[in-house]
Amino acid sequence: MANKKMYLTVGVGFGLVAIMLAYFGNPANMAICVACFIRDIAGSAKLHGAPPVQYLRPEIIGIIFGAMLMAIPRKEFQARSGSSTATRFLLGFMMMIGALVFLGCPLRMVLRMSGGDLNAYVGLIGFVGGVFTGSIFLKQGYSLGKPQKTKKSSGFMVPGFFLALFLLFLVVPSLFVVSKEGPGSFHAPVMISLVGGLVFGGLAQLSAICFSGSIRDIFLMKNFNRITGVLTLFVVVLIYNIATGNFHLSFADQPIAHMEHLWNILGLYVVGFAGVLLSGCPLRQLILTGQGSSDAGVTVIGMLVGAAFAHNFGLASSGEGTTSFGRIAIILSIALLFIIAFTNLGKKAEASAN
Repeated sequence: MANKKMYLTVGVGFGLVAIMLAYFGNPANMAICVACFIRDIAGSAKLHGAPPVQYLRPEIIGIIFGAMLMAIPRKEFQARSGSSTATRFLLGFMMMIGALVFLGCPLRMVLRMSGGDLNAYVGLIGFVGGVFTGSIFLKQGYSLGKPQKTKKSSGFMVPGFFLALFLLFLVVPSLFVVSKEGPGSFHAPVMISLVGGLVFGGLAQLSAICFSGSIRDIFLMKNFNRITGVLTLFVVVLIYNIATGNFHLSFADQPIAHMEHLWNILGLYVVGFAGVLLSGCPLRQLILTGQGSSDAGVTVIGMLVGAAFAHNFGLASSGEGTTSFGRIAIILSIALLFIIAFTNLGKKAEASAN
């Protein structure tokens, strides 16, 4: 486990990557967002038809392979699978629904906070609450079981899938859709996005940073190391936003955000709760995928399907607010999270993947 000095360095690196991506064209207050970018990939691959959110984001491919390139020489690439695979798919699906009701993963929550978006501060209440709930179940013996070693080739399957999409996007771009307006139309140049993702993924793998895990560590172990990296990211981007006039402290008129406070809270409650049950937030799932975990890979595919489902069935929020179907989906997700947590109590403790 990295020390606080390491997390300070990683937080600065994260902040600089986010600033670079924002400077070169990524959407405002969405310089890098795992949930939003997986949603954009789903749209670009025609898994959903929402015109404003369709672009094959190189950052996601970069994060996965940045983690892999860091893990292999450190002998931390291990092909493992078989730990409640179907449950993990469903948890990834629900984590995406929660993120798209809030309009961002925990990473984007922090970036929105650094831009002065008070709606994100409200959402933080739900995220912390979800992590706290999951931590209670961990104390009671919750586990999805221990993953087993498998053939090395298995660890490359999901990374290979995303790499194939990216290469097709470069070679035959006509196969994919690119937004002409909305968030999907704003993006940094491909190589800058890819390099930014590689650096971000490498730093995340090196430090094992996790947004839900950093708060869980405080609840369970009184360990503040990982939260140091998150706070450093916040401070670095906050300084940049203030210096460039991009800091606007308000609820209203925030880019790609809504002011329905209850659903901001409950959306991130789902993300935080699911993140603990999965032993990792959306970013951490990408990193574990890059380290060879097929369980995490299945979770990421669940997120991809969840993003498509959210837009095809009107669950995702917009700047205008939430939808009735989205609110129903959040309530059902919370109920399912409690069912999963209760029904997986008392199993043999899982080796920490986090």
